[in-house]
Amino acid sequence: MTYRAPLKDMLFGMKELAGIDQVAQLPGFEEAGYETAQAVLEECAKLNEGVLAPLNWEGDKNPGAWKDGVVTTAPGFKDAFSQFTAGGWQGLQHPAEYGGQGLPKTIGAACTEMVNSANMSFALCPLLTDGAIEALLTAGSDEQKALYIPKMIEGTWTGTMNLTEPQAGSDLALVRTKAVPQDDGSFRISGQKIFITYGEHDLSENIVHLVLARTPSAPEGVKGISLFIVPKFLVNADGSLGKRNDVYCASIEHKLGIKASPTAVLVYGDDKGEVGPGAIGYLIGEENRGLEYMFIMMNAARFGVGVQGIAVAERAYQKAVQYARDRVQSRPVDGSLPGSAPIIHHPDVQRMLMTMRAYTEGCRAMAVVAAAAYDAAHHHPDAEVRKQNQAFYEFMVPLVKGYSTEMSLEVASLGVQVHGGMGFIEETGAAQYLRDAKILTIYEGTTAIQANDLVGRKTARDGGAQARAVAAQIEVTEGELAKRDSVAARSLLKRLREARQAFTEVVDFVAQNTKAKPNAVFAGSVPYLMLAGNVVAGWQMARALLVAEDKLAAGEDAEFMAAKIATARFYGDHILSKVRGLRDAIVEGADSVTAMPLESF
Repeated sequence: MTYRAPLKDMLFGMKELAGIDQVAQLPGFEEAGYETAQAVLEECAKLNEGVLAPLNWEGDKNPGAWKDGVVTTAPGFKDAFSQFTAGGWQGLQHPAEYGGQGLPKTIGAACTEMVNSANMSFALCPLLTDGAIEALLTAGSDEQKALYIPKMIEGTWTGTMNLTEPQAGSDLALVRTKAVPQDDGSFRISGQKIFITYGEHDLSENIVHLVLARTPSAPEGVKGISLFIVPKFLVNADGSLGKRNDVYCASIEHKLGIKASPTAVLVYGDDKGEVGPGAIGYLIGEENRGLEYMFIMMNAARFGVGVQGIAVAERAYQKAVQYARDRVQSRPVDGSLPGSAPIIHHPDVQRMLMTMRAYTEGCRAMAVVAAAAYDAAHHHPDAEVRKQNQAFYEFMVPLVKGYSTEMSLEVASLGVQVHGGMGFIEETGAAQYLRDAKILTIYEGTTAIQANDLVGRKTARDGGAQARAVAAQIEVTEGELAKRDSVAARSLLKRLREARQAFTEVVDFVAQNTKAKPNAVFAGSVPYLMLAGNVVAGWQMARALLVAEDKLAAGEDAEFMAAKIATARFYGDHILSKVRGLRDAIVEGADSVTAMPLESF
């Protein structure tokens, strides 16, 4: 079985939870209502199911190669990239004035999920190009925007982000790449960057590297970092390609997963190009504000990585369901069949499949609601409404990135477990999803870095105000559940109320102790992130249950709505129910994290 896009669930979340028709009332999105969303998603599904998904397993086995500085991508990738860009998918969310389609993130997030479910290694190239476009839109000059963005949107060129160096991973204060100013206003860039996704490849004519570097006069630390455009080939004033720049791929990494995505070591200033020693680069925005600009790329990428988690979880779930239907093993424990039956009849297999499904649907709902907030934050005519939505979206980003990626590991691991011994054999394909999922908790900021962001910037900084505003919205949903008399609604109400109360107790603990007892708070930062993500995803599942019950009562799509209710109830009973234990570990268990002397480890 190959991939089938979960269009019904995507469109349900988009319409009923994210309010796509309200998004379509925002200036600039007038044509982007439900019907447009449906048409776009259906077309996107065709490309991903028919072209990209069949290349996923092949790319894992034959991931392309590096030779003498040149990277040849996996079989089929080049043709697939041509079809992807010809369809306009790279420009889906980017402004029409540069050749994009200007559609809302609410629609774009679903398309991003499909591409990543179909082929995550492939999807990383468009993801990084999106980030580069966002950074240029925000901080680039009019000339830079006009020169680079249209080519990236049409897919003739791609983009990268160059942060990491051998000594500078998460701590970008240690960046040492140099940028020496020249008389013509350009800079000469020299240094080495590692872990550069699609830093070299054969999919496009040019690669636009966005590079963090220091000028000679820069202060130490993160305040002295600037951002530069360093194209693989220099660009002439008319947009044509000029000389080969002095940036080369020294090697590509051999990795646990996402094998078909070339991860490059790039060397700047090795005097191998046609421009003399030092790569030619161009300052983006102002000197020493590079980290600020790069965070624009990183925030866009962090949301995208969260969607990658949802995507790989969906693919693992589909694979596991198919196997559970086909694999005959053992008689059902309730005697419902006289002999051996497909393993989907076994309660524990059903538990695993329901866990996979509930996690995936909960995180998908959380992501699409966050995407709608992003659209309102950028397009709503009322400044106060924009501000509120921006605060909500920023609070959601570490949850979408952190919780969705951590859950994808659990889901992919369960997918292997459903397959039993065959899951441990590469030929079944189940293991690839587990290997691919692991990187999601690491790149674009590890889970701990997302947790630090949630604690420091998103909770302690405002004394927990935004977190409590979210809790207040959850309480409104509890009120709606309380009006229902169904078993599912009553069960979910109990779980959601307990989870929300635990969440607010943790928010109070974080807000009150971050300055006075930082070790105590940060010892529980990742558990806080997981708790918050769990609660918010559970809240969206509760909202989904309310809609599904109404539609089921009206006779609308009975099978889908009944399944949604069952999944929401399961989420409450088996996933939301974990929140209380997390609360206890955070609020009452901090001392035991740091009690052991370091020399005793």
